[in-house]
Parts: sequence; structure tokens; C-alpha cells
Amino acid sequence: MRKFLFNSAMIGVIAGGWNTIQATRSGPRDWRLALLWAGWLLSVAAAVGTVIDESNERRADTENKKPLKK
Repeated sequence: MRKFLFNSAMIGVIAGGWNTIQATRSGPRDWRLALLWAGWLLSVAAAVGTVIDESNERRADTENKKPLKK
């Protein structure tokens, strides 16, 4: 869970979500609002995918490191 909260991509998505919510509250309800939400959802998907990929790469790097033989 910590890897999601402290990742810069997720922080950016949260800030974008706040802006999207504010635009929904105060802005007009038209097709642009739907596009705004669709774009934000795509940003969430990309950020979550990035965090998962980075986590898998780190796990693979630590598993591939072999201890030195003496």
C-alpha cells in the first residue's frame, strides 16, 4: 500500500482527481466534463500500472541477485 501512496505518479493522479471534482462541482455539465473524467480515469490506470511494473522490476532484480560463493 505504501508503494502506491508515496509514488509521484499517484500523487499527481490524486491532485488531478481533486481538480476534476472541483470542476464537477462548479462547472457546466456537458461533454467536456465526461472527457475530463475519462482522462482522469485513464491517468489512474496508467499510474497504477506504472507502480505495479516498478514493483515487479524491483522484485525481479532482488531475486536475480545471487549470493557470492566463498
